[in-house]
Amino acid sequence: MALIYVVEDDKNIREIEVFALKNAGYEIKDFEYARDFYEEMECKKPDIVLLDIMLPDEDGLEIVRKLRSNKETKDISIILVTAKTSEIDKVRGLDIGADDYMVKPFGVMELISRVKALLRRSNKNEEKVLRIGAVCLDEERHMVTVDDVPCELTYKEYELLKLLMSNAGIVTPRDMILDKIWGTDFEGESRTLDMHIKTLRQKLRDSSSMIKTVRNVGYIFAN
Repeated sequence: MALIYVVEDDKNIREIEVFALKNAGYEIKDFEYARDFYEEMECKKPDIVLLDIMLPDEDGLEIVRKLRSNKETKDISIILVTAKTSEIDKVRGLDIGADDYMVKPFGVMELISRVKALLRRSNKNEEKVLRIGAVCLDEERHMVTVDDVPCELTYKEYELLKLLMSNAGIVTPRDMILDKIWGTDFEGESRTLDMHIKTLRQKLRDSSSMIKTVRNVGYIFAN
């Protein structure tokens, strides 16, 4: 599970970011001040830093410079978040070492997508274990547990759960699920998907509510 540090002084924005990222299955620690962020960095380094530029005690760009100049933190991925929209501001942020740049306001799905893309690029999302809430999917062992108790799934149920957990926090459309799990030439009725969702929920027991239906769209896996 990737560890993400959120450094944002606006409480409302910080809470939205934390909620969205946690629901997507990431481990999150959030900070209002740069000093608290630095203190935590001494204990554990994150995979990504989601960094606001306008902080009360230090400029975010200066934080980027410090991280990039330190051999222990120079490889940490950084996404700058700011209300500044001019091209020169974006270029400046990227030039000093930021990996990506997001302008407020932004959507939750965009945030999750950018985080996933950055993890892929940095080769830090190679974990073979997906763990969200009490549900754990181990790809190498091809095994699922709920509250550490093995959960016996059919091949299609396993693939369906893996797809939903891999896109945790984001709605996965029905058409996409049918295409990826049953193939483009699948001619069965969509009730096949509904039946697999039903049996999967039953097998997940107390964690069944994590598979949520988005009416007329698809399904979302969220804690």
